[in-house]
Amino acid sequence: MNQNQYEQQYKQIIIDFFDRRTSYDNEHTISRTLPILKLVRFEKGQKILDIATGTGLIAISAAQVVGNQGKVVGVDFSSIMLQQAQRKINELGLKNIELIQADAEYIDFENESFDIITCSSAIVYFRDIFKALKNWYRWLKKGGVIAFSCGSEKSYSTPLIIKAAAKYGISLLNINEPTGTPEKCHHLMQLAGFQDIEIKSKQFGFYQSLDEAKQWNGSWYHPHENPLLEVSPEKMEELKADFQQLIEVNLTERGVWYEALMFFVTGYK
Repeated sequence: MNQNQYEQQYKQIIIDFFDRRTSYDNEHTISRTLPILKLVRFEKGQKILDIATGTGLIAISAAQVVGNQGKVVGVDFSSIMLQQAQRKINELGLKNIELIQADAEYIDFENESFDIITCSSAIVYFRDIFKALKNWYRWLKKGGVIAFSCGSEKSYSTPLIIKAAAKYGISLLNINEPTGTPEKCHHLMQLAGFQDIEIKSKQFGFYQSLDEAKQWNGSWYHPHENPLLEVSPEKMEELKADFQQLIEVNLTERGVWYEALMFFVTGYK
């Protein structure tokens, strides 16, 4: 499989994943979106771009502030997510939001089009994060700000899945690694040209029951490669069993800790 074929397959897997999330607006996702809304100041008349807008949590909040003199553009490649967003927009009677179904990695806008660009929990899915940041910088007006969030490289079940796969000689790349520390986020932002960079951390981790923690269906996401696609069903069952054994090692009286440390990054043009 060449890179173009893999990219198409990878993007479709991501689309299918989000298309299945029909109850996306829950306490968990909302709590991880709110910090971005607190980091930027929306004002009347501004033009806002929300990358990977999903169900419009940020876009709708922005639209209610910028008013009819302003405009919000929300981009996402999941039609199901955008349908949910559009329903909420219609219910609120908002006329200043444009939803675009597109791959945010390949869409383009004119230079200096937006006052604020946001991206909640989605930058890690990009094949070229640095290129995305450079585009966002180009699309920003002078003095504009971007705000995005991402998980640490040690968060979620990712490290244990990598460890389980390594036992079988399978090397998995961590999708969170490129932006997985404050230092890495700062470095990428600086290279892209941003100034006054700030990075705040917030822990969203919680304890799971043993049964909950053991749940892994064998899925794996990475924009450049996924060796698990070549694993036989029999080998995958063995890998899952090893993953579950690693989970059991982490069991405490309170359950199994699910690490979910997130970084909230802002930078100005």
